[in-house]
Amino acid sequence: MAAVLLQEQGYRVVGVTFRFWESDSMEQHIHDAQALALRLGMEHFVYDATDLFREQIVQYFIDEYLAGRTPVPCVKCNNQLKWRLLAELAPQYSCTTFSTGHYCNKREHNGHFYITKGVDKDKDQSFFLWGLSQEVLRDMVLPLGKYTKQQVRQMAAERGFEWVAAKKDSLGVCFCTDDYRPFLRKYAPDFHFKKGLFVDEAGAVLGEHEGYPFYTVGQRRGLSIHLNRAVFVKETRPADNVVVLAPLKSLYKTEFYLKDWNLINPTDFTEAYDVIVKIRYRKQATPCRIVHMPDGLLKVELAEPLESIAPGQAAAFYRDDRVLGGGVIV
Repeated sequence: MAAVLLQEQGYRVVGVTFRFWESDSMEQHIHDAQALALRLGMEHFVYDATDLFREQIVQYFIDEYLAGRTPVPCVKCNNQLKWRLLAELAPQYSCTTFSTGHYCNKREHNGHFYITKGVDKDKDQSFFLWGLSQEVLRDMVLPLGKYTKQQVRQMAAERGFEWVAAKKDSLGVCFCTDDYRPFLRKYAPDFHFKKGLFVDEAGAVLGEHEGYPFYTVGQRRGLSIHLNRAVFVKETRPADNVVVLAPLKSLYKTEFYLKDWNLINPTDFTEAYDVIVKIRYRKQATPCRIVHMPDGLLKVELAEPLESIAPGQAAAFYRDDRVLGGGVIV
């Protein structure tokens, strides 16, 4: 529908399908895109980025879990691979802009380009795009951001694309759609997954676990441990293969640190708690302020405590509907 709407707005549209991960569904995606391009009378090509994707996204995904962190592959892919590739390919096809079907918008403010939230609160994807450069933000086009997913489905059906309108939503990580644990075992064959100990905050042994990479901060379900109280993963310790369990109250923090951060305009941030930080796609929007540390990290001080702040996950900053930047939690 992004392609259809752009054509209706008078754009000459060239379609590209990235081959990121080999699977039966990937072949179906390519076939669908080719059929759509033929129907719309537009040029279409397939770009093989499997090696890049394996090196930059899949290996990162594996390495993060093996290091005891919780990765955010969709953030990394969007900010460092997908949009960068679009920007590099566009001039080769005499295109001055590039587009996707992301549910978000953009706006210029005080000489800077910002991603802004999409109209559809349930499908808004602005959280994933805090790391894009000004060059990418300047030239990108986001035709679906002002519509809800239901409206887009309806528009597709009205234009005779019933098979598109009825497609299921794409959810989760594209290369690991189910439980990530079997994926780790398959694609990290040289790593020896061995059982270890669950302990409490005082170090007392509570039970045995399947290996620290299979647990993430904040996890409650799937621990396979039976206690007379609710416990959550507070910390994983790769060095000694230990997973620390604690009550939920022990998972609350008033500050955390970011690496690999990106701020669109540093003057957006003041000493007041007047910026919202989100550490989940749809949850935990909390006022905060930031402090630049001597070691290059960004300290995020929270106006109220947050629970389950997982190392490796992403944080995004907002003011109203504008994404001011973000980073990766240390």
